[in-house]
Amino acid sequence: MQILRRAFLLLLASALLPFAAARAQLTIDIVGGAGTTIPIAIVPFEGEAAFPLGITGVVGADLQRSGLFRLVDYAGMPRPSRAEEVRSADWRARGADAVVVGTMRPTGDGRVEVRFALVDTVKQSVLASQVYTVAQPQFRATAHRIADVIYQALTGDAGVFSTRIAYITKQGARYALLVADADGADPQQIVASNEPLLSPRWSPDGTRIAYVSFEQKKPVVYVQSLGTGQRQAVANFRGSNSAPAWSPDGRRLAVTLTRDGTSQIYLMNADGSDVRRVTQSAAIDTEAYFMPDGQSLLFTSDRGGSPQIYRLALAGGAVERLTFEGTYNVTPRPLPDGKGMVFVRRDGGRFQVATLDFATRQVQVLTQGPLDESPSVAPNGKLVIYANEQGGRGVLAAVSIDGRVRQRLASPATDVREPAWGPLPKP
Repeated sequence: MQILRRAFLLLLASALLPFAAARAQLTIDIVGGAGTTIPIAIVPFEGEAAFPLGITGVVGADLQRSGLFRLVDYAGMPRPSRAEEVRSADWRARGADAVVVGTMRPTGDGRVEVRFALVDTVKQSVLASQVYTVAQPQFRATAHRIADVIYQALTGDAGVFSTRIAYITKQGARYALLVADADGADPQQIVASNEPLLSPRWSPDGTRIAYVSFEQKKPVVYVQSLGTGQRQAVANFRGSNSAPAWSPDGRRLAVTLTRDGTSQIYLMNADGSDVRRVTQSAAIDTEAYFMPDGQSLLFTSDRGGSPQIYRLALAGGAVERLTFEGTYNVTPRPLPDGKGMVFVRRDGGRFQVATLDFATRQVQVLTQGPLDESPSVAPNGKLVIYANEQGGRGVLAAVSIDGRVRQRLASPATDVREPAWGPLPKP
């Protein structure tokens, strides 16, 4: 993980990460779970057996993967398909606090009507119910949507099973930027190059990705449409162009440029126009990221003598230092509620992902290291995906914001880096 092992100057100059071969689909393993889980039974939907890919298997895998749910075995139990058929006392005796039931019926036009209900067996009430009419290729997406509804009904937080992730791989001398479902399924190649690719960043509406490419033998920032594949070099100035980040409204980008000498932070329109410098230091300023309200930027700088994280008010230009523990704190990523951030810290030679609460200044270490980097926060603020190194190759991992639930996203003989979590899909 050379971005964190090299000197800070090389980090800010967008040093190339060492990748190994990667192409296969990611799989997710739970390596640690929450202390308390919600026991839930997911009854196979009536009519589901008629389709090669059903719904309930994906729903169950989503919920179980979150680490917050425990699937209750339904073997030997009646298989209700409607909420009114659920006998709560029987399911409570089996240990289920909630039961999911539903139906899948062809509509006659090639589509399928999917109905489901979530029943609270403790309160003996229906917590959620939905009807979807979809084509068979949409089954997996529909299952993710159902899992999101269940997750929110039982936890109070938005589910992120319908979101997507982006990441970088390398196959031989070929680099690729891929986008996949949050569970690692259906990876799609967005761009490939014989030169390094890094720093993918989703636009707030999920329709575009900004990233850095070395195709022109130096780092250049591109914005690419996921719908059309069209892309534009929006930052191709003298020197290094790196570390793109979107404003919350999707209209602007923050980037790190060396066109005036040292690495400094600039703002520009998303099409590359109206470029203006917003940091004015003799130090190295980089890794800017907009706060959720769009009024300030978090960024990394060595202006105090060592790499630390600062906040810049865009109105007035006031700069506030945020990190004081240790001599190396980098890669700030604000939480969606704006009350804190995730970042990478070095402690005794170990690079770990941590959180900082802005009000209390309390730091909580989420990962063990020793080489953790590139954190990206889920849009519900409950999970952080990041890259680390195991057995000499890069893998992705995820950890809950309280550090209790841990996941490993891996693929045999695959080396992946630079994860980025996409936004919640539009309703």
